[in-house]
Amino acid sequence: MSGVFDQAGGVMTYDNVAFVAQAAGRTLSMTLIGCAFGFAFGLVLALTRRSSLAWLAPARIAASAYVEVFRRIPFLVILFVVLFGIQLVAPRASLFAVATVSICLLAAALLSETIRAGLNSVPRQQVEAAAALNLGYRGTLIYVVFPQAWKVILPPAVVCMVMLIKDTALASYMGIAELTFSAKVLTTRGVPAAAGFTVILMCYFALSYPLMRLGGYLERRLERRH
Repeated sequence: MSGVFDQAGGVMTYDNVAFVAQAAGRTLSMTLIGCAFGFAFGLVLALTRRSSLAWLAPARIAASAYVEVFRRIPFLVILFVVLFGIQLVAPRASLFAVATVSICLLAAALLSETIRAGLNSVPRQQVEAAAALNLGYRGTLIYVVFPQAWKVILPPAVVCMVMLIKDTALASYMGIAELTFSAKVLTTRGVPAAAGFTVILMCYFALSYPLMRLGGYLERRLERRH
């Protein structure tokens, strides 16, 4: 390890640091944008699957099929399927957009199950009491269900986001200049492979550790409020 750290000094040039910083920003941007839209889409999927309205039966079947399919497809396969699909409708779409859409699709399937589990954790008696108070469907969700479900939803949702940060490494196979791809570029610039990938390892840790700490803080805060 001492040899690796000695070699790491060759990485810390201005051009290399700027290149790695841009790659880290690109990795974080793909994850945050994809997870934000994925959470919104996953919430719609979870609410659709929980609905008991007869006219929503086709939507429930479609939502369940979507979740089951995308949870079982490797992320690398999703990347290339989205790449070929987007080229049919938007040939000039950037690889960054392709990767972000892929993350959104996968995050929606994963977070949908997390959200559904959190919503189901609220005792049914409280939902029935809210209906007796004439809160309505929206009022019941906002004032009764979500305040109690967040403490169940939040921890696995943060873990999912951290997992997707690491999964963005697969986007390097498409030529996207994210963190893993930047390590390969550093080796072509004469940086030893061990030193380059050690720097990238530390970058992944620097991106994921604060998210885990933030998730733990929010979980404790919600627990105290509850």
